[in-house]
Amino acid sequence: MRDPEQFRTASADYAQEDNDFSRATWSTEATMVSAVAPDVPPQTPVIAPADVHEVVTGRVKWFDTVRGFGFLVCAGQDDDILLHYNLLAPHGRKSLPEGARVTARIARGKRGRMAVEILSFDLESAIAPDPERRSSRLDPQDFLETAGDFAPVQVRWFNRSKGYGFLLESDGETEIFIHMETVRRGGFELLHPGECLMARVANGPRGPLAVQLAAMPAGPSAPDA
Repeated sequence: MRDPEQFRTASADYAQEDNDFSRATWSTEATMVSAVAPDVPPQTPVIAPADVHEVVTGRVKWFDTVRGFGFLVCAGQDDDILLHYNLLAPHGRKSLPEGARVTARIARGKRGRMAVEILSFDLESAIAPDPERRSSRLDPQDFLETAGDFAPVQVRWFNRSKGYGFLLESDGETEIFIHMETVRRGGFELLHPGECLMARVANGPRGPLAVQLAAMPAGPSAPDA
């Protein structure tokens, strides 16, 4: 395995300043989607004539291309802004990476806010790879064939706002990079330091890379802290 110090250096490529992202969880966000337009699916934005439009600038909290929507967050504001993929079509896109700065016109209703028009966006501020730039995207699924079997790991730290974190192998020292996509594919929304899990690990371009994640079954011993 690659020396842990090398991977700590590589992690600087991913790290940027923390942003004041909302504390809302996935379940809270899902509730907000139905609250914005309770009588229709979240794929169909509904704007009432009486809605007051305003222009705001925020960052992409997350965007799920499968679900077809995501959320923006603005510094100093607690409520998130629903962002539907239809608004990206005029810009030739189907998604935006986490952390991208977006200026949008929004509608404010009694139950929440949603974007009605994207005026501009800046990908340079993104804290995750652009999913529409395949050549620069690190997709853990590309390393499945070379990954080892599931083995016990432990969460060293994980930052949902940044969209990545690090696991520890059973030696308690070797760090493994894990992306938010891998976490979600494993059925998780958040990882906690010290949490024991099972992961398949491959040698990525910057060191050990988690490509699959699963809950720790009763039996295998957890790695030492």
